[in-house]
Amino acid sequence: MSTVLTGWYVGYVVAAVVIVVVVGLVGWLLALARRIGVQAAAIVDALADIRGTTAPIPLVGKLNQKLLHVVQQATTARVALLGEEQP
Repeated sequence: MSTVLTGWYVGYVVAAVVIVVVVGLVGWLLALARRIGVQAAAIVDALADIRGTTAPIPLVGKLNQKLLHVVQQATTARVALLGEEQP
C-alpha cells in the first residue's frame, strides 16, 4: 500500500511545484506589464509636452517669409526716399 501512495505523493509534490512556478511567472509578467504601462504613460506625457513646444516650428518658415517681405519693403522705401539703393 505504501508503494501505491508514494506515486500519489510524488505527483502531488510535482503538481505543487508546477503550480508555484506558474503563479510566480504570472506574477512576474503582471508586474512587468504594470511597469511597461507606467513607462508608456510617461512617454505619452513627454510626447504631449514635445508636441506643445514644437507646434510653432512650421510657423518659422512663414515668419521668415514675412521678415523677408518687410526687408524688401524697407529697401523699396529707402530707394524711394533717398533715390539710391544701399546695401
